[in-house]
Amino acid sequence: MEYRKFGKLDWEVSALGFGAMRLPPGGENAAPMGPDVDEALAVSMIRQAIDKGVNYVDTAYPYHAGKSEEIVGKALKDGFRQKVRLATKMPSWFMNRYDDFDKYLAEQMKKLQTDHIDFYLLHSMNKDLWPKLRDLDVLKWAEGAIADGRIGHIGFSFHDSLELFKEIVDAYDKWTFCQIQYNYMDIEYQAGTEGLRYAAQKGLAVVIMEPLRGGQLSKEQPPVVKKFFESMPVKRTPADLALQWIWSQPEVSVVLSGMSEMKHVLENVASAEKSGIGMLRDEEIAIVDRIREKYRELSPIPCTNCNYCMPCPNGVDIPYAFAQYNDAVIYDDARTARFRYRQNPKEKWGDKCEECGECEEKCPQGIEISQWLKKAHELLGPKKKAS
Repeated sequence: MEYRKFGKLDWEVSALGFGAMRLPPGGENAAPMGPDVDEALAVSMIRQAIDKGVNYVDTAYPYHAGKSEEIVGKALKDGFRQKVRLATKMPSWFMNRYDDFDKYLAEQMKKLQTDHIDFYLLHSMNKDLWPKLRDLDVLKWAEGAIADGRIGHIGFSFHDSLELFKEIVDAYDKWTFCQIQYNYMDIEYQAGTEGLRYAAQKGLAVVIMEPLRGGQLSKEQPPVVKKFFESMPVKRTPADLALQWIWSQPEVSVVLSGMSEMKHVLENVASAEKSGIGMLRDEEIAIVDRIREKYRELSPIPCTNCNYCMPCPNGVDIPYAFAQYNDAVIYDDARTARFRYRQNPKEKWGDKCEECGECEEKCPQGIEISQWLKKAHELLGPKKKAS
């Protein structure tokens, strides 16, 4: 395993971190990232990663409908807790008074079966949640929790504009780290490359989430993109290329991967073992730039399958509908996408959207969800009979 600097700390983090947002589902009909998880496999995967050198495990209060922290807690028993630094996130949207900070942290530590959290993040900072927590004096509370040993370091995860990102970084001189969405498709999205470098210059460790854009960058490429991969001087899988592109950048501390199969653990560990700053050649970076341009032409909806829009009050399976629509466009295969779309119960189809706007308020990507659901259903749903 390769290890990297973690901001100003006298500690090195594994290049690969285990992200516990996409644990293995508990059956064929179990929803991805839902509450039904194959716990035995999840525990085995986390421990396998740790045995391979991973020393950073990341979870959060809402992952897997609250089950993720419990499963991580089980995985870190039997001595594994002492081998890693543990990160979890404050459920920011539930914080309405100062006492809530202690209440939810106590609940999280109980689920995680630990008496301290090494890295505690203010979850999903945006233009609404950051002022709310700031005005509740969350930073004063955090300093108290650090002083009494319940948390080791304070940071934040982020989903909003570059301008707000810089504002939050500058608002407090004791941040240890931040977590941003970053991959070769999202260099100008949210914090982006500029935010990555800005935070690193301020001495913050930068944790990367969504390195494969919700798995999109690990899929088999459409022909118009595949030709670029075939021109690579070093043959790589799509996932390995996406990860190496991030690891090549010196400002990156650790890359989180949400792994749902044991093979993901083994493949990602293998990639991490050969990672390093400046690992990609200039020629490879130029090819990635061409891949980005082509994908931008092909993928109409910038959905990362983060599931923040769920559950829909009307039962629509929003991420699934968007995934099928994007696949139909990217792979020029509406027939297969239409088949998969219709495998979902009718109650979850896009035509059940009532345009309440609740999902759009939660979407980190700022997607006009109701309008895209209409387009998705028009393409993938049953054709209207002629009158």
